[in-house]
Amino acid sequence: MNFRDAIHWALDALISQRLRSFLTVLGIAVGIGAVVLLTSLGEGIHRFILDEFTQFGTNLIGITPGRASTTGMSGALISNVRPLSIDDADALDRIPRIEATVPVVQGNAAVEFGKRSRRTYVFGVDADVPRVWQLAVSRGRFLPADRAADARAYAVLGSRVADELFGNTNPLGRRIRIGGDRYRTIGVMAAKGQMLGFDLDDAVYVPAQRALAMFNRESLMEIDALFAAGSHAGGISERIRTLLITRHGSEDFTIVTQDQMLDVLGSVLGVLTLAVGAIGGISLLVGGVGITTIMTIAVRQRRAEIGLLRALGAGRGGIVALFAIEATLLGAIGGVAGIVLGSGGAWLLETLLPKLPTHTPLAYATLAEALAAVIGLLSGILPARQAARMDPIEALRAE
Repeated sequence: MNFRDAIHWALDALISQRLRSFLTVLGIAVGIGAVVLLTSLGEGIHRFILDEFTQFGTNLIGITPGRASTTGMSGALISNVRPLSIDDADALDRIPRIEATVPVVQGNAAVEFGKRSRRTYVFGVDADVPRVWQLAVSRGRFLPADRAADARAYAVLGSRVADELFGNTNPLGRRIRIGGDRYRTIGVMAAKGQMLGFDLDDAVYVPAQRALAMFNRESLMEIDALFAAGSHAGGISERIRTLLITRHGSEDFTIVTQDQMLDVLGSVLGVLTLAVGAIGGISLLVGGVGITTIMTIAVRQRRAEIGLLRALGAGRGGIVALFAIEATLLGAIGGVAGIVLGSGGAWLLETLLPKLPTHTPLAYATLAEALAAVIGLLSGILPARQAARMDPIEALRAE
């Protein structure tokens, strides 16, 4: 019997027992569908978070006060940590290949205009925010490049804040109160949307020096540095570290490149994707047990057929191949059904819940189909070997 005949024999066997074959295929389909659906969710979340983190560009380095790791030193040394200052940001701005820096102070305060008031995020920054954070101004202009000591009481509103405070009224030139202090509105930002649940349009931007005074802080929360495209982030980080150690006397700060953040994030999300795929693999294991059970029953029911094949000259290897092909076909058909089920479920979830992103890569679908076929093959090997070991005379007597 050649390979083509073996395929026909296996298909005839599956068709002749439609209900049994359907239930077996269903077991594999549910397992593959669970794997595809869960990995699609994991991959969708992976891509979504990476897109969120990179919407401000990829040539960014963040510097924060304090060390992110300990070195076993006495806690008394904490008092020696110097705050990050606007002068530090100005010094970093002079490092070669750094194009701009943004000192960042963040807090929450009441913003008032007339009888309207709302609490919102307040960012203390400088004139380079549109360039470094890749934000756009829709009306007016952003904060001017004033010296920190002479920073004027200007404010730029996020699009949502402007709409809620002013409605259809032009906010440019209007005076508002932020945290009890008076500011003149000189610009409105273009709508940016949300990043990781934070509404970037529900914010107000003021000069960093004034934000430090407003929130009674001595240190900046962060300095963001934009370096030139094509530069090596590691080399730029070392220059920043050397300069700040010279200014502070010790390494009392933490430098994080965006590449480092994305690497850590990617590894965490990769583990998450594998974890949810492993959970779906439990269902796949159940499907494999189902194939083994069904094929074992099939061997017992078709003893006469096996005896006839052996009497006609089929060797043990041929019998093993026939039942292995049948089991592999069951797994492959179940895999196709599972891919349709899983990818269809992922599409339906994204349609019903647009904020829950899903993505089914072709590589995942191909791997799932191959996995289903392999599980079918492995599940059919044991029953196939049982069939091959049958004595042909005893098998024919079962007729």
